[in-house]
Amino acid sequence: MTATTGERRARPRPSSPSSSESARTESATPKLANVTPLTTAADSPLLWRPLASYYLLVASTALLIVFGLVMVWSSSYVESTKVSFAVVEKQALWVAIGLPVMIIASRLPMRAFRLLAYPAMAGAGMLLCLVLVPGLGVTVLGATRWIDFGGPFTIQPSEFAKLGLVLWGADLLARKIQRHTFDTYRRILIPLVPVGLLVVGLIEKEHDLGTSLVVITIVLALLWVSGAPARLFGMSVAFVTLGVTLIAIAKPYTLQRLLNFTHPYKDIRGSGWQAIQGIYSLGAGRWWGVGLGASREKWGYLPEAHSDFIFAIIGEELGLAGTLVVLLLFAVLAYSGIRVAQRSRDTFATLVAAGIVAWILVQALVNISAVIGLLPITGIPLPLISAGGSALLPTMFALGMLMSLARKEPRAAAALAARGPNLARRGLHRIAVRLNRSDAVHPAKSAQLGQPARSKSRAGR
Repeated sequence: MTATTGERRARPRPSSPSSSESARTESATPKLANVTPLTTAADSPLLWRPLASYYLLVASTALLIVFGLVMVWSSSYVESTKVSFAVVEKQALWVAIGLPVMIIASRLPMRAFRLLAYPAMAGAGMLLCLVLVPGLGVTVLGATRWIDFGGPFTIQPSEFAKLGLVLWGADLLARKIQRHTFDTYRRILIPLVPVGLLVVGLIEKEHDLGTSLVVITIVLALLWVSGAPARLFGMSVAFVTLGVTLIAIAKPYTLQRLLNFTHPYKDIRGSGWQAIQGIYSLGAGRWWGVGLGASREKWGYLPEAHSDFIFAIIGEELGLAGTLVVLLLFAVLAYSGIRVAQRSRDTFATLVAAGIVAWILVQALVNISAVIGLLPITGIPLPLISAGGSALLPTMFALGMLMSLARKEPRAAAALAARGPNLARRGLHRIAVRLNRSDAVHPAKSAQLGQPARSKSRAGR
């Protein structure tokens, strides 16, 4: 007989063992349907983490500064065949001044940088003019580039002009892009290019071709990143190349350097001396170097061993390995800055990051190329490594700005907001919590310290 409809409905459906076991398991364990697994920073690759750009900037900058102090000491403690620590002590003083400046800059908001743009540019221009005033400018080796404020403080205004030009140029172009006035050649070039040419002219009055090249590079980088047409950019590069060539030809000593840098042995005792000694210093280091502090060229043979040609001393004492470490640190610094420029949503931040990267990277490449003989000697320092506070302070402030922009990347800002208070505040909070817990556990001790102990319960009296 067939079962009726009611019997079919009443008959229980047989369940498989697997389904019954799963049902018992579900009833025994809490339901986690709405809970998503947490993804920590340690689970993601290093370069995908929110604060990767910031940490790379901090690490590479710190290593370059420490490395620079060590090499300034190693290359300068011999002066006139006697031991002296005056140069490294002065450099350490500049580092001590620059560290708080860099830390403060890394915590400043973007609005503060924009407010600083015009005063920084105006101040740098005034200092460039003061160098040319007789009695104020200091002449060293035939070049008047410094202003002496007395004591150990002598500044080179052209180094501060780089910082001012980056801030002012980025703010100017950002305003034009936001107001939609970045549309014609005239509006794109004016007033950025005329002001840049004025700065280059003032620097050339100080006989500083290397810094002029860096300033021109900053202007071209700002134009390129801001989206200037390729035709206009090509015309600017051609105009700059022609201008630099005319400036070099107009000055006899600069022309002599340009003609002799490929064949320095033509004038061994004259214009080729420094280049030849730099090559000797690099060649003596070979793979691993002669040892830290064991350089022979710094004993009066290599001019400016602690400043312009410190890379040659690095090659001699630490070998090819040491020079590759320096190049790697600059590559990490440039990579981090480019990441910040690409990930920033603000036009001003993108332009500032691009200008700083162009400034530091080109200056490092020009210095290293001059030491190894690929470019004429221009007399510009190696950033963060060569001795000199005028070059160190603006560079550290610029890198502090870059760190601040890295902290304001969208994912980085979200990670910092989720992290809550900083490390110091969290540490103080933990100490306070532990003290409160100890007071609750040991009331007698807290009474001895001047705090009223808890009264005993009436039941125990």
